[in-house]
Amino acid sequence: MAFPDGYSTDPGFDPAEDYIGPFYYQHKPDHRTYAFVAEDRHCNVVNLVHGGVLMTFADFSLCMEATDHYRSEDCVSVSFSCEFVSSARVGDLIECRTSLTRKTRSLAFVTGEIFVGDEAVMTFSSVVKRLNREQ
Repeated sequence: MAFPDGYSTDPGFDPAEDYIGPFYYQHKPDHRTYAFVAEDRHCNVVNLVHGGVLMTFADFSLCMEATDHYRSEDCVSVSFSCEFVSSARVGDLIECRTSLTRKTRSLAFVTGEIFVGDEAVMTFSSVVKRLNREQ
């Protein structure tokens, strides 16, 4: 499957995400979308995309949202909760939409949904610690 136009990736930023991904992003004026295409290496023993891969992709997406694409700060996850509501398979374009609920001086609260087409695969919420790059 060819990757849809308009998506970008930034290899070399996070070694773990590079190893598991690549993960992509698309910025539009009113929202951001994150995506990857499932491959055999992303699957578990029953040939479905592994939950750990989906959780890593969610973490990538929520951190991009919380930091405005790491423009001025970094972050680390403090808490993460998810619900698997369906499954994804090899060849699926897996997308994520996130919502920044609130930012305080030290934390950001983010929710999101991972989906294939119109079907939800996973929902999640997270709290991340905002890190000033000057520390």
